[in-house]
Amino acid sequence: MTEIASPYISHPRITVLGVQRGTPPFRIVEIDGQVVGEAKAVTDVLQAAAAYGIRVHDLDDPDVVRWVGGDKFTWTVR
Repeated sequence: MTEIASPYISHPRITVLGVQRGTPPFRIVEIDGQVVGEAKAVTDVLQAAAAYGIRVHDLDDPDVVRWVGGDKFTWTVR
């Protein structure tokens, strides 16, 4: 297999895990593999990133943020 034929796997610094039950529901945020807090909205993800010196220009860029169990619009339990 050549490098061109192999799939590209991104390793973003920010991972936002699936929605957890709670009042209100929340998502756990990891930066560099470490849990840094809970997010109840997109702004919480951006604040966590800023606290660690990460500038996020595009929340849909898989090289920047990995969304697990939904995307940036998923904030309720299904």
